[in-house]
Amino acid sequence: MRHIILSGLVWLMNETVIKDRVVGIDVNIERTTYAIVDVRGNILARDYIITAEYPNVNDFVSILCDRLFDFVVANGGLDTIRSVGVSVPSGNFITGCIENSPNMPWKGNIPLAAMMRDRLGVAVAVANNAHAKALGEYAFGCAHGMKDFMVISLGSGLGSCIFSNDVEHQGSNGFAGEVGHICYEHGGRLCGCGKKGCLEAYTASRGIVMTALEVLAERSEPSMMRGEETLTARAIISFCDLGDRLAGEVMRRTGYILGVGLANYASMFDPESIIFTGYISQAGESLLGPAKEAFDTHVFHNIAGKVDFMVSELSDCERNVLGASVLAWKVKEYSLFR
Repeated sequence: MRHIILSGLVWLMNETVIKDRVVGIDVNIERTTYAIVDVRGNILARDYIITAEYPNVNDFVSILCDRLFDFVVANGGLDTIRSVGVSVPSGNFITGCIENSPNMPWKGNIPLAAMMRDRLGVAVAVANNAHAKALGEYAFGCAHGMKDFMVISLGSGLGSCIFSNDVEHQGSNGFAGEVGHICYEHGGRLCGCGKKGCLEAYTASRGIVMTALEVLAERSEPSMMRGEETLTARAIISFCDLGDRLAGEVMRRTGYILGVGLANYASMFDPESIIFTGYISQAGESLLGPAKEAFDTHVFHNIAGKVDFMVSELSDCERNVLGASVLAWKVKEYSLFR
């Protein structure tokens, strides 16, 4: 009898397939990167498609899943993949949807997790890109070991995620941390979300360009910005690095506004650190110097001087797919291939 039971256990162990990999996907306006990540956070393989080539979300999901299927088969097979995590602007971990994104080309509520799960046959988790970035920093980056911190994403939008007492705070509807859409100026600039005066309208890429146009209109002195046919935030940051005074003024004004907005935010949550991600954060001291000064001036006085400003040491692509892989481990396992 004992021999029969032991034989049965051995058979069950032999039949059990240990799925030790997930897929992490980072969707942004320019490109969508997907990668196979193992349990230790090693990126085993990666590839990408150009997001902007698919203005129709159904076409995007079809192409992404087709490419992903072939990619996984070529790199170990479907039976090694536990689940998929997707980082995307305006993604909601609770609903699995992209909900009314102001910056992506697809509008309305898009049930991305369900659409991908139906095509791939495995569990899919979807979350806001700032949420995924925070998970990446928490698990693999400079937030490792922290319990109370904020991750700020500065790019085409302004997003954030709050970790409080070692847990990411999502709110009752999954939208906690939308610092980009707090009101900075009543009746101010029109934001991509449709409201006026949002912090994002002054500190994200389009807002920086608008500030540059204001500075150029106010002053007559020469600037490399005047020679640009299509002025971008990346170009302004580059000109600032080259010593352009007006570009430096643009970054100073942007940093001040960012610091005031974050002071209001931090006064409620008392973080030990604010970690900046996204290409705009690479402006460095020209942006974050004025931001920190404004922050310490406006934050609750018992917090002033105690909150570290840090720039992520991970590359955007690496952090984002790693954060998405953490999402994949969080979702309840499901598979059509058992």
